[in-house]
Amino acid sequence: MRISRLTPWAAGLAAVALFAVPAAASAGQQTAAASGAAAAATAVTTASTVDSYYAAAEGKTGAELKTALHNIIKTQSKVSYDGVWNALKVTDQDPANPNNVILVYSGRSQSKSSNGGDPNDWNREHVWAKSHGDFGTSTGPGTDLHHLRPEDVTVNSTRGNKDFDLGGSPVSEAPGSLTDADSFEPRDAVKGDVARMLLYMAVRYEGDDGFADLEMNDRVNNGSAPLFGRISLLKQWNQMDPPDAFEQRRNQVIFDTYQHNRNPFIDHPEWVNSIW
Repeated sequence: MRISRLTPWAAGLAAVALFAVPAAASAGQQTAAASGAAAAATAVTTASTVDSYYAAAEGKTGAELKTALHNIIKTQSKVSYDGVWNALKVTDQDPANPNNVILVYSGRSQSKSSNGGDPNDWNREHVWAKSHGDFGTSTGPGTDLHHLRPEDVTVNSTRGNKDFDLGGSPVSEAPGSLTDADSFEPRDAVKGDVARMLLYMAVRYEGDDGFADLEMNDRVNNGSAPLFGRISLLKQWNQMDPPDAFEQRRNQVIFDTYQHNRNPFIDHPEWVNSIW
């Protein structure tokens, strides 16, 4: 398995540098070309940095790959639960409106300042429900930004600690999402996001740092066990909804500014099938 490659966005920016500017070009054209070349250089540097980050995983598959990735991503800075509020205002910022965040299941753009506990506020959704492994809001899995997302208070309550599956009744305030007694189905646009967040948690937390060993299975009704399902469906979601620009930017911001670790399945979604 060859890891080194330019991501699509890096390749696109790098292509800008291939266009030469004639000597007679205007100063504005030269400035634009210089900016494009700088962006291309940054993209190539970023891609190279990501490749270096995963160097210890190169050539591995299955359980060996999972172990290698765990050893890479377990080195991280930690955020307090109070600190999560401000972090989410940056990681989940609406690209079209810097005053808002995007709610994960609802898809709604909502004011950053409307966070709290009242109906129609947004709060901190644990995509890996904190009762699955009983880690609560402890600094560690309870505050890990790679699976915490903004969500409407009512929708968050509806989702509760349910596993992920197909079907059910429509969820008020979350168009496209469904729920029943023991499962929750998110809207199509974030199905892959949900899968990759859960799979990150199953690799990051292996029981060697005082927290439960989080693992995947193919069931619902996992209750308080440190298990989440259904893996067969999550693998499908990873393929049908590949990482988009919002998810990639989020991963980069968490790496650069907050935890300094990455979600490997956003960078390499093909690794999901290599492990599970």
